[in-house]
Amino acid sequence: MTPVNTPASEESHVMSVMDYIRGNIREYGMLIALVAIMVFFQVYTQGVLFRPVNLTNLVLQNSFIVIMALGMLLVIVAGHIDLSVGSIVAIVGALAAIFTVNWQMNYVLAGLLCLMLGGVIGATQGYFIAYHRIPSFIVTLAGMLVFRGLTLFILDGKNIGPFPRDFQIISTGFLPGDMITVAGMPLHSTSIILTILIPVILLVLGWRRRKVNESHGIDVAPLSFFLAQNVIIMGAIVWLGYQLSTYKGLPNVLVVMLVLIAIYSFVTRRTTIGRRIYAMGGNEKATKLSGINTERLSFLTFVNMGVLAGLAGMIVAARLNSATPKAGVGFELDVIAACFIGGASASGGVGKITGAVIGAFIMGVMNNGMSIIGLGIDFQQMVKGLVLLAAVFFDIYNKNKG
Repeated sequence: MTPVNTPASEESHVMSVMDYIRGNIREYGMLIALVAIMVFFQVYTQGVLFRPVNLTNLVLQNSFIVIMALGMLLVIVAGHIDLSVGSIVAIVGALAAIFTVNWQMNYVLAGLLCLMLGGVIGATQGYFIAYHRIPSFIVTLAGMLVFRGLTLFILDGKNIGPFPRDFQIISTGFLPGDMITVAGMPLHSTSIILTILIPVILLVLGWRRRKVNESHGIDVAPLSFFLAQNVIIMGAIVWLGYQLSTYKGLPNVLVVMLVLIAIYSFVTRRTTIGRRIYAMGGNEKATKLSGINTERLSFLTFVNMGVLAGLAGMIVAARLNSATPKAGVGFELDVIAACFIGGASASGGVGKITGAVIGAFIMGVMNNGMSIIGLGIDFQQMVKGLVLLAAVFFDIYNKNKG
């Protein structure tokens, strides 16, 4: 007789379309919501949202939120929270200005020092949280106040700038390449080539992952659904890349963001440390009893968060072309909201990188769209709060229903 848990044939690994959608309802629901929001603002703004120049601005304005959301997701999955990321952005931006503007330090060396300082800040907070069991809410709230105060002290309430042109490349630069004419349309050569290659690479990797899952008896989506999903994703990437290629091409920060998304997706889905972080967030006591050093895992998640916040701090400072005492104010709210909107659980152990990215772009598109139509900051804050509440309610409703 065939054991209950051992599929009798390869076909038994293939889920039905409805079962697969139900198992990923939160992720697909947020993706549909993102598309709906984009279509709404595209219509309401009479086509302004999807213009190449605005799409470029959308990427430049929200890249640092996406980057920090990658780190915040791991912190939340581990069962913690970090309220200090906005202040880390500010203090790292201030130090970057002192290094490159006041001390005229080489921009590469300054960048490495800023990343290290972000990691040190994260390590300091992680030490108290992991090894002294002080709640992360308290430690990072204290950090938010301390590092904001240090930023004001370092800058003496003044802006420092402008940054050297080489330092600004990370935030405001574009991939090198020439404009070529394709079917009568001028396109950025490097960007359009990458626009074609990236979807093909994703399709190949997706197909390989599907085959590996099948060989290990892991449930996979129906072939028709897999193909349809990848065709839609490839179409969206080609369309976005084409639009950006008609302007200045792919921004450098977009490439950095895509590389980080790929790395963190791999870490969370394919590595031992990623699986351990999820296990710790789900049940820390059981994880510790299984021989895993949960203190070190918690410590490392905050070090990682500090490094990514440091990177975001340099991107923000370079984009503004100056270090300002008010940099990063409120960023922690957007980053945390992006993770929860994307499906992370406040109790830990649940969340996906793709969900956090989708959540970040939902926040970014809403910010951009509401600014275009002239909605006041007061109404913008209320709308974002209601969207966050609706997303969490949707999550809890589906869990209770299941």
